[in-house]
Amino acid sequence: MAEKPLHNRVDKRLLKQRLMQENFRRRTLSFYRYVILEDPQAFRDALYASWDALGCFGRVYVAREGINAQMSVPEHNAQRLLDELERFPELRQMPIKWAIEDDGKSFYKLTLKVRPKIVADGLDDGTFDVTNVGRHLSAEEFHEQVAQPGTIVVDMRNHYESEVGHFQNAICPDADTFRDEIELVVDLLRDNKEQKVLLYCTGGIRCEKASAYLKHHGFQDVNQLHGGIIEYAQRVKAHGWESRFVGKNFVFDERLGERITDEVVSHCHQCGKPSDLHTNCRNEACHLLFIQCPECASQHGGCCSPECRRLAELPEDERRALRQEIAHRKDLYKSRLRPRLAFSAGTQAGPRQ
Repeated sequence: MAEKPLHNRVDKRLLKQRLMQENFRRRTLSFYRYVILEDPQAFRDALYASWDALGCFGRVYVAREGINAQMSVPEHNAQRLLDELERFPELRQMPIKWAIEDDGKSFYKLTLKVRPKIVADGLDDGTFDVTNVGRHLSAEEFHEQVAQPGTIVVDMRNHYESEVGHFQNAICPDADTFRDEIELVVDLLRDNKEQKVLLYCTGGIRCEKASAYLKHHGFQDVNQLHGGIIEYAQRVKAHGWESRFVGKNFVFDERLGERITDEVVSHCHQCGKPSDLHTNCRNEACHLLFIQCPECASQHGGCCSPECRRLAELPEDERRALRQEIAHRKDLYKSRLRPRLAFSAGTQAGPRQ
């Protein structure tokens, strides 16, 4: 009997259809750990076989420096997954972050990839001590300190993440990637190296490298939110605090966001109305990530521009032939041309909050 392949080979449309037809609930979780893996490929293959047998979906990156995982597990197999983690010495006693707002449709397949790093930070780890990280603050400690005068709070996520939700009074750098943001933050705060700095991100992983890099550059009082926004939101809910994080927490799966508070702090990129609904342009040759309110989604067919709607509604063979026509649009959001996106839809977008 042939061994089951360690990669998915089924068309994504069929996979999504199967997901919608499931008669059981799924739970979304995430975890990461910096740990030296002697053979990342063998480790990856062992994890795939283990998790695929449990019906897990997700996106997981494995590197010599560790693992970064976002996953969906059938609810009836949740404990079995936790037991499987304990079977691997590198994953024992793993802190798990469960999703805040979960419809069970976060992933439709299991993808495990071996990468040079578990987070693409663009840094040469040999030039600084990556283990000399900032002080880890519990959600309670962060909640208290984030409101103290003179404290600098920095969002270590990309601009499209912080746009829909962030801590009050946080610095939200206008960066497209984590590697851009690390250097930008060092430059922005170069005259504040003696002040208390609080860093936060989605689950905590980006702050590990960022805090070590800031300390390497002479920052004296660097702190980071342990467990990230996900852990903070869970503790806010458990204790009944008034959340100092407002809006939504962007997530890198099919949900594209978890609501933390009712405030809508961003605007539709096409009409300017308050909205925090991220979507990918329905034209697969573009697939631009942008904010689109329900009215604009209906008016523009889930597309970012008239050109994309025209292509999205063509027969498949014609779409394939014309995809290069709008390939440049993938760079629109990255190059900060949101007014151009709005103009193509006929109106001017509102300001970013």
